[in-house]
Order: sequence, then C-alpha cells, then structure tokens
Amino acid sequence: QVQLVESGGGLVQAGGSLRLSCAASGSIFSIGIMGWYRQAPGKQRELVALITSRASTNYADSVKGRFTIFRDNAKKTVDLEMNSLKPEDTAVYYCNADQVMLTSRSTIPPIWGQGTQVTVSS
Repeated sequence: QVQLVESGGGLVQAGGSLRLSCAASGSIFSIGIMGWYRQAPGKQRELVALITSRASTNYADSVKGRFTIFRDNAKKTVDLEMNSLKPEDTAVYYCNADQVMLTSRSTIPPIWGQGTQVTVSS
C-alpha cells in the first residue's frame, strides 16, 4: 500500500520556524512531483510549494522568501522549512505526491498525506 506520512507540525509563535517532513512508503518506482498544500478553517486547500524530481520548485506568493521545499528522491521524502511564520500560516498542511509510478509503466492517481496541524500564535 502506497501512502504518505507527515510529521513536524505544532504550535509556534509568530516569527518562529517549523520544519515539516513527509515520507512516501510502499512499492514506488518514482514520483514526479511532491508538494505541500494547506487548508485553513473555512478556506479551500491551496498550494504552498512543490518540487519536481529534477528539483524545480514553485511557491505560493504568500510564502516566497520564507518557506523552502527540499526533496530526497532516493528516500522519497519531501520537507518544508518554514521561517518567519505568521498567524495567517495557521492551517492543516498536507503532503502530496503526483505522477506516482509503481513500475516503469504503471501510474496511480495523486496521493495525499493525512495532514499535520500548524498553528502560529500572535
């Protein structure tokens, strides 16, 4: 069974830092894109950052310069380093894997982690 397991959320004061980690498990041949999304109460889920297998990155404007996404293709992990956190960063953060191949010819739909809560107090 292929799944994503997240860790690293918590409560932090404004201006502080947190690092989120996500590991993919199961029989996976490759993952094209890994990323982080977040959903605040009453809002839609939104992209935070993503990274391709070739380390190309894309960030939401709201986190540029504060968040950094890292990836280890061999370990099938993706981390999100979050600095200068603001109360508006409070949300449940979800790890996502897209273009997941179980073999060189078998692709599955995108998969999501269970989510980890990040709360930034003012």
